[in-house]
Amino acid sequence: MRARTKARKRALDILFESEARGDDPLAVLVQRRETDDAPPVSEYAAMLVEGVVAHRERIDQLLAEHAEGWTVARMPAVDRALLRIGVFELLWVDEIDDPVAITEAVELARTLSTDDSPRFLNGVLGRIADIGEQLRAAR
Repeated sequence: MRARTKARKRALDILFESEARGDDPLAVLVQRRETDDAPPVSEYAAMLVEGVVAHRERIDQLLAEHAEGWTVARMPAVDRALLRIGVFELLWVDEIDDPVAITEAVELARTLSTDDSPRFLNGVLGRIADIGEQLRAAR
């Protein structure tokens, strides 16, 4: 598994855990970085968690607008976290190409979520990527 793929998986773990426990994702991030009991948290994974937290309101607004037939709260938790990471990479991480961000989210969904999740994530992230240039210009 490539380094950034591992970082995305680690960011997913932190975001999922924090939501399941009702904890602040940044506090969970700090805990994971300070412990030897869990896999290490790379700089990229930390940046993803911090970015999702910083832009969560806007990310969730975009997800609500582009996830046809789904509310953000009704999405499976893994899908919701992967979508948040994917949207953050699409709109705020300039060194990641849109197809890479989408493919990585879809592949993680393929191994970690439901059978329908890869298609769902691909559709939502694809719709957001289609207007990504406009969204990036407006931020």
